[in-house]
Amino acid sequence: MIVPRFKNNVAVIGGGTGLPVILRGLKHLNANITAIVTVADDGGSSGVIRDYINVVPPGDIRNCMTALSDAESDVLEVFQYRFDTEDDFLAGHAIGNLLIAALKEMSGSLEDSIRTLSRWMNVKGQIIPAAQEALVLHANFVDGTKAVGESAIAKHRKKIASVEVKTQLGEPAIQASPRVVEAIMDADMVVLGPGSLYTSILPNLMIEEIGEALCQTDAEVVYICNIMTQLGETEGFTDAEHVKVLHEHLGDHFVDTVLVNTMEVPQDYIENQPNEEYLLQVKHDFQGLRQEGCRVISSEFLSMKNGGAYHDTEKVVEELGYIMNTGKLSEKNCSRKVLH
Repeated sequence: MIVPRFKNNVAVIGGGTGLPVILRGLKHLNANITAIVTVADDGGSSGVIRDYINVVPPGDIRNCMTALSDAESDVLEVFQYRFDTEDDFLAGHAIGNLLIAALKEMSGSLEDSIRTLSRWMNVKGQIIPAAQEALVLHANFVDGTKAVGESAIAKHRKKIASVEVKTQLGEPAIQASPRVVEAIMDADMVVLGPGSLYTSILPNLMIEEIGEALCQTDAEVVYICNIMTQLGETEGFTDAEHVKVLHEHLGDHFVDTVLVNTMEVPQDYIENQPNEEYLLQVKHDFQGLRQEGCRVISSEFLSMKNGGAYHDTEKVVEELGYIMNTGKLSEKNCSRKVLH
């Protein structure tokens, strides 16, 4: 068997719909990809499975497998198939979620089950859950109240002061899954986002070992800023405020480069959005980003498709590839100022 030789190591951290979008493009670059996936999802099929079976939420892992897979389209369609709501017993469950849970139960090892499925699905890269156990996201609101659970936090529609992740026993989340810290420390580039700031990105970073690794790695840490604000999370946020929240949570200016979209979202979309997830376009504060110590790369990253405002995968990945291939990967400044 010939082992491919890659020019760069890239670790991508996140969850939700944003992570697979970037992975789908990155797999075409000459890079060794590691996807580090949130384990704090408690909604939908993933939430039901995590409550009844001792396994981390499988939904984000399934979507990352599909994004990095070179399997035939019909195989991917079956893997992603979700049972209709009329099917009482299996209602809402995706076949891929059930496969992950079944293989974990058979082998006793989540790592082995992901490795087996990745081989079956011809996955290009490796997928690692951020932790080996399902974690619980806690939010502290500015008004002093709290909320528990990823799916419940946004529903409160309150300004978030901070988030933290804990084990299901209420203890601080310390340990990352095996190979996660190694992937971050060995990476030439670490990509964060796009995705929900408080419920897709920060749940990974608040695992103590992952947060420490991000502050210590020599990798270029790139944050792909969201195009739209999000109800119950980032209402009224600028791009600089997104980065400031990341830095304040880890107590360090660890983000090196920020990708921001400069293309205007059509006004008719903003006024007639198909759902209530988004509010307005994220406003720019380039001076604020520079104050956070970030290099800013701005371009027309917007793609209006499937009735929504999304990042243009090809353009984003093209920029990430350019950063990698033109020697822009910078060494960390060991004397970075710690936030107080």
